[in-house]
Amino acid sequence: MKALNIDEFLAQDERKDLLRLLTAGSVDDGKSTLIGRLLYDSKRLYEDQLQALERDSRRVGNAGDHIDYALLCDGLKAEREQGITIDVAYRYFSTNRRKFIIADTPGHEQYTRNMITGGSTANLAIILVDARQGVVTQTCRHSYLVSLLGIRHLVLAVNKMDLVSFSQERFESIVEEYRTWLMTQGIDIPDLRFIPLSALEGDNVVTKSVNTPWYEGPSLMEYLETVPIDQDINMESLRFPVQYVLRPNLDFRGFAGKLSSGIVRVGDEVEALPSGRRSRVKQIVTYDGELAEAFAPQSVTVTLEDEIDLSRGDMLVLPEDKPMVGHHLRTMLVWMDEQPLDMSKPFYLKHTTNTTRARVTRLYHRVDINTAQRVNAEGMRLNEIAEVAITTTSPLMFDRYGENRQTGAFILIDPVTNFTSAVGMILDKGDDDTAGGRIGVSLSEYGISERDAEVVKHFCEELRRHTGIDIECLE
Repeated sequence: MKALNIDEFLAQDERKDLLRLLTAGSVDDGKSTLIGRLLYDSKRLYEDQLQALERDSRRVGNAGDHIDYALLCDGLKAEREQGITIDVAYRYFSTNRRKFIIADTPGHEQYTRNMITGGSTANLAIILVDARQGVVTQTCRHSYLVSLLGIRHLVLAVNKMDLVSFSQERFESIVEEYRTWLMTQGIDIPDLRFIPLSALEGDNVVTKSVNTPWYEGPSLMEYLETVPIDQDINMESLRFPVQYVLRPNLDFRGFAGKLSSGIVRVGDEVEALPSGRRSRVKQIVTYDGELAEAFAPQSVTVTLEDEIDLSRGDMLVLPEDKPMVGHHLRTMLVWMDEQPLDMSKPFYLKHTTNTTRARVTRLYHRVDINTAQRVNAEGMRLNEIAEVAITTTSPLMFDRYGENRQTGAFILIDPVTNFTSAVGMILDKGDDDTAGGRIGVSLSEYGISERDAEVVKHFCEELRRHTGIDIECLE
């Protein structure tokens, strides 16, 4: 009986879904303290962690006589010295209902790229507000970034309520101020909640507080355990980017990858992009055996009834629901490189399993993330956000980011340093004329001699004639 109970427990644990969330907010609003309190009050710390936390609180803590719960997340020496979050810290834990991955992101404007990194896979965001300060510039900036990242669930946690005597009037005034700002900026958050709490004292963090009898909603942990996230993944549009072709013997040829969205079933008619060839699903194979159907975000191997030439970067979709295909993209770009954008420089663009050469061909406008207003700009620097046009050398199969986060996102990689220069969200298919659509090939940059220049120019003309990409050979 005991073995059976253990098996049931393990099976139940495997069936738990996973919630990815991030914390954001202004400096010293209590993000790390809130995460530490969640772990502490939910009894998810080991004995040695508790002992180390108490010891470090006495030695380098910033919470007076209290345990400094922020030390559970702020592990860097500079973070502990300054009492701030600098880099993204991830914490993993689970309760009886759900598994969690929390990204503790920094609040400083100079670390915007760190927040983008932490929020790129998040289902939910917790934005903290100091009850004494109310809605500040960082609150607005992080709210805009949450909207930009397509995060559907947002909790505005009004922290440090103990410092305003748990005033209902103060809480309601902050709620009204925040709602007014969202309406003014035209930002729509599908699921928005407001929770008054004290991270340091534990009020409304894991259990409801007696200090806020006027608050009728759930505690933060109760909400995190019950917030529905099953609709966050697009289950309507099949997108299966091929990652690897498996050929263990002459009788098996399978296409391995992770379902970005949708459901695939044995017998379904699928179309391979960009070739447009069609076939039917013969098998869906996993390590544990064959399946009749698979859904996102499962990793599977698919075999087809017909021999179709597929390789890494290609995509299987349903014929009646295909993504956009093209070389030109209209995107929202977040610059993450210390070096400013050079529009004459080529990049590698990585999208799903496809990597191709690309160039930023036009900068429409930059977004002032403090005010969410559009401003004119001629370039991009670290942490800046702008709407740009991008042209790629090979076609991409993509969706709008708002419709499908997995196939609507990409990164730009510096081909020299291999550094991630930018992350992008696809807004729409770019117009050839609007996007510029020209890729310049510098002959001198690649050391091409005058004798070989004519051969290269002829190659560019042939490539332009067959692909439609305007490739210009620069002296």
